[in-house]
Amino acid sequence: MSSSSRRTVVRGGLVVTASDETCADVLIEDGRIAALAASGTPAAESFTADQVLDATGKYVVPGGVDAHTHMEMPFGGTYASDTFETGTRAAAWGGTTTIVDFAVQTRGGSLREGLDAWHAKAEGVCAVDYGFHMIVSDVHEETLKEMDLLVAEGVTSFKQFMAYPGVFYSDDGQILRAMQRAAGNGGLIMMHAENGIAIDVLVQQALARGETAPRFHGEVRKALLEAEATHRAIRLAQVAGAPLYVVHVSATEAVAELARARDEGLPVFGETCPQYLFLSTDHLAEPDFEGAKYVCSTPLRPREHQAALWRGLRTDDLQVVSTDHCPFCFTGQKELGRDDFSKIPNGLPGVEHRMDLLHQAVVDGHIGRRRWIELACAAPARMFGLYGRKGTIAPGADADLVIYDPHAEQVLSAATHHMNVDYSAYEGKRITGRVETVLSRGEPVITERRYTGRPGHGVYLPRSTCQYLN
Repeated sequence: MSSSSRRTVVRGGLVVTASDETCADVLIEDGRIAALAASGTPAAESFTADQVLDATGKYVVPGGVDAHTHMEMPFGGTYASDTFETGTRAAAWGGTTTIVDFAVQTRGGSLREGLDAWHAKAEGVCAVDYGFHMIVSDVHEETLKEMDLLVAEGVTSFKQFMAYPGVFYSDDGQILRAMQRAAGNGGLIMMHAENGIAIDVLVQQALARGETAPRFHGEVRKALLEAEATHRAIRLAQVAGAPLYVVHVSATEAVAELARARDEGLPVFGETCPQYLFLSTDHLAEPDFEGAKYVCSTPLRPREHQAALWRGLRTDDLQVVSTDHCPFCFTGQKELGRDDFSKIPNGLPGVEHRMDLLHQAVVDGHIGRRRWIELACAAPARMFGLYGRKGTIAPGADADLVIYDPHAEQVLSAATHHMNVDYSAYEGKRITGRVETVLSRGEPVITERRYTGRPGHGVYLPRSTCQYLN
């Protein structure tokens, strides 16, 4: 008999969801939450089980939902260093039990070919459950028809790029056409909002001046060009009558554009990432090419932008914290740009540390416990059509649970993390709070800080449309 068909009780923890905090016991049956009852009550005492997990003095929280990862992503002449096997195992170590990754349409190829390729990468190797968004990089009539088919089968979100001319870039006309299609089929357009045409001019001018070090990556990708693209994306979505989700928001000015649109009542949403909340251009400027470790797009900003991001998370002008996990090793990958910052593969490792860093934000007083769970679990599940099954602890939901020790201290380091990358973006950072045990659909994936999962446990998740729009 598999462990998912057994009854498990998680006893004595503080159950924290986006809406409630209560001392409760949780009964798990057949991989789902069967019941909750206040600890010590007759109802809780009546729970019988094959296995009892003691969560006394700990939090019991939903498994995290990371709605922005790039496992095995081809970029800049190389590939992201985490496979679906290593990346989902690292996610589990960090208390994340669901990822939504990006399948890529290649120019000249169909959406279906791209989606099939990503299914082939992920099938049978994932430690936790997964879904897909679709990167649309070649908008034409057949692509638009395919968008309808994908929504019908549970790939309900489509990413477009205002950046990376010649690679993923879509012009305003292509963006408008895709948005119009999404308005009709219920899909959600996700936007990388940076003015890539203008940025490319600034890149070439910087290189011509001999400004080749990593810190110039941040200087040419100006906050104003993120804000301009964010504004343009919002207005194009308004013309199309479509909802919009802006990914990896990093700049004060871009948050202001989102806040203004939401004040107007537009269905516009925003995501930020831990790197923008905890890191800054100080890291990009580290000497001896060390700054290359922190090259990502949108780029890290000067530290003063962090206050606007935290405020946006508190006021719900930003709804989700994802990682944009796209790791490249320093040796042999980031080094491709040693003499030219524009050749440094863009991306940071982070899938393992999102839950912990957001808990540190609770410790630091930036957000409350329930907002932690809202940002990391419930909101991403709702945004991408998984809520009810994922993102909460309630009868009928998948038994994706994390027993979390809010008092344990840890030091983040490449020496101890489980991502397949040779550095940590948070090397030496001391944080309070640590994942102890992780269940995915009732099966223990992490058991008291030991990995007990297996490749292939994770299943593919077809998704409904955005639950904020229903």
